[in-house]
Amino acid sequence: MFLIILMFILSYLLGSLMPGLWIGQVFYHKDIRDEGSGNIGTTNSFRVLGPVAGVVTLTLDLLKGTAAGLLPLLFHSHINPMLVGIAAIIGHTFSIWLKFKGGKAVATSAGVLLAYNPQFFMLVILIFILILILTSMVSLSAMISFSFAVITSLFYHDFTLTFVAAILTIFVFYRHRSNIKRIKNGTESTVPFGIYAMIRKKNNKK
Repeated sequence: MFLIILMFILSYLLGSLMPGLWIGQVFYHKDIRDEGSGNIGTTNSFRVLGPVAGVVTLTLDLLKGTAAGLLPLLFHSHINPMLVGIAAIIGHTFSIWLKFKGGKAVATSAGVLLAYNPQFFMLVILIFILILILTSMVSLSAMISFSFAVITSLFYHDFTLTFVAAILTIFVFYRHRSNIKRIKNGTESTVPFGIYAMIRKKNNKK
């Protein structure tokens, strides 16, 4: 029992690390909570700090989820990595370093999935990229790819995978409530590439 509690604590602390915020403060002298969307995740890091900081933030947010998911392997425990990884997702969303505030945990959730099932992770990422190319919206791509993950997980006959994927999908939709409203209103922020962004850019020139 002590080992399980220790893994959950370590997983939470890993998830609580906020690379996007700290990179902005140390290297760019900016607090990304005060600019752009105010979110401390990958998308706002791209928007406020640029592509280099955005890629680094994405990578580190992903890797902390993966590291959390690998804790059972490190400690030679038989507990499911997805269950331990949930603590990292909670840590990212309710970080101890940010007075229990945080981001939307999309990259961290994907990192946990990578630790548990790399093949399934690659499938979900491909769907995410495809939707992003079509819609130019990170938020919509995240919600659709997580929904896809739940449906696809049924074919793996893995109850834990399906259960955790469903919980994460509900959580992702809940954390993207404001994004859903903006998508409905046609005011959601877009990335500067993809089919939708190209169409929008052409229409603005007319």
